[in-house]
Amino acid sequence: MANSPGSNPISHGSSLGVPLLVPSKEPGWDSGPGSEPQKVCIDDMLQNYCGEFGYWQLKHFVLTSLAWALEAFHTMVMIFADRDPGWRCVGGLGCDEKESNVCGLEPGSWEWEGGPGSSTVAQWGLVCGQKYKVGLVQALFFGGCMIGAGVFGHLSDSKLGRKGSLTAVCILNAIFGCLTSLAPDYSTYLLLRFVTGFSTGGVGLCSFVLATEPVGPTKRGVAGMSTFYFFSTGIALLSGIAYIFPSWRALYVASSIPSILFLVLVVPFISESPRWYLVRGKMNEAMKIMRTIANANGHHLPDGVSLALDDEANDASNGNQIWKAAAVEKEAISGSIVDVIRSPITRIRLFLAVGINFTCSVVYYGLSLNVVNLETNLYLTVLLNAVAEMPAFTITAVLLDKFGRKPLAIGTQWFSAIFCFMGSLTGNVGISKVIRMCCGLLGIFGMAGTYNLLFIYTAELFPTVVRNAALGCATQAAQMGAILAPFVVILGGGFPFLVFGVCGLIGGMLASYLPETLNKPLYDTMTGLEEGELA
Repeated sequence: MANSPGSNPISHGSSLGVPLLVPSKEPGWDSGPGSEPQKVCIDDMLQNYCGEFGYWQLKHFVLTSLAWALEAFHTMVMIFADRDPGWRCVGGLGCDEKESNVCGLEPGSWEWEGGPGSSTVAQWGLVCGQKYKVGLVQALFFGGCMIGAGVFGHLSDSKLGRKGSLTAVCILNAIFGCLTSLAPDYSTYLLLRFVTGFSTGGVGLCSFVLATEPVGPTKRGVAGMSTFYFFSTGIALLSGIAYIFPSWRALYVASSIPSILFLVLVVPFISESPRWYLVRGKMNEAMKIMRTIANANGHHLPDGVSLALDDEANDASNGNQIWKAAAVEKEAISGSIVDVIRSPITRIRLFLAVGINFTCSVVYYGLSLNVVNLETNLYLTVLLNAVAEMPAFTITAVLLDKFGRKPLAIGTQWFSAIFCFMGSLTGNVGISKVIRMCCGLLGIFGMAGTYNLLFIYTAELFPTVVRNAALGCATQAAQMGAILAPFVVILGGGFPFLVFGVCGLIGGMLASYLPETLNKPLYDTMTGLEEGELA
């Protein structure tokens, strides 16, 4: 059963709501011969001994979340690299600058402003009958993201871990990004953007989980929703980088260098997730990190307190198991998407999360493309688009722990849907054009809040052993929505707004079937989740 908003259970193992933790001993206390050590899950240890969001978590959160800016660089660089640059007449004959495009002009009578190196469109003549190739690049990039999210979601849950997977995707992004700048033809460019999407698909996923797993349960919601500030900041910074480097080849190099800097200057100071260590049976490594967190936060972790998986902590609290005092290497516990589907509880949650992420992505990316078509300066438009999303992040973060995840997920999607429906009913001339533009901005405002909320909500719905695998599936669904969005936008008129409104309405309806996760513990195992939900 979901807890009501505002509740703050200390443990999910007690049906009476009484804390399972006994008062801590004096510093330096150690369990003597014959005494049983105190076994607690990570959430209880963070709340009672280490601190939920102290100096250690703040530093770790900021450093890890910087990877979101890298994802923004590699994703949104296509806006500038694949832009349709301006053109001008040069011959005088057979050229009329009043024409809306160059398709009907005589060859040699016009030229691209900035030269052929200004964008891939100018480089390889991706106009008129070849214009579909620009959309193909974007679709394949998101297709690569969809595959990469699943692959690295599994790897981060299994062998590589959260930090190892994040390191791997950043290395690949730096390599593929720099190689893209050297693409000799369109086919090579297409392939390199696909493999860049493959590695980019794991960046935000691994960064989010690694940043939020060491955070205590009452602080995790706001912390998780703050990650998207880094993504929007990355988009804003990219507009400045693109302005400085107008050549598409130089832009790809400039947007890839931050990945190298992140690997050299940031990754060495990031720790692996103690939750991943715990479920992999590496108890000593997990306890070492927890002691480091406690010391950095000015707290003390008694020697007689050690970690246990949530289902093991439940067994210990019920007197069904006697634990050894020494921390030992336990057998690794792993899970896969098959385990998620096998369990009735997580199967329903997964299907709902996949549907919501798909519809949300269609609306978010679709409205983002419409905002770019405001007929203003491209660099300024992208900057304003990024800044406009930030108030949505702030508002949803403030309301997250007051109203809960579920009401916000429903409300933000329906808020966006209302203005999308309004946009579909307005014209595109005079004052109606301004109204439609405002509807689009308010629509993306609402959906940006949903997009931010979905990561923390989806992460809280699944236990540690399958969390990244489930997030990977949800991210794959979002990438499918991103692939579809450009094809909806090109239909023009009010129809795209109608599609976005329907998607927002359906997404809100799906969210109404999800359970509330406010102040609920992050379970470690499938057994722990099932026992906790049925308690």
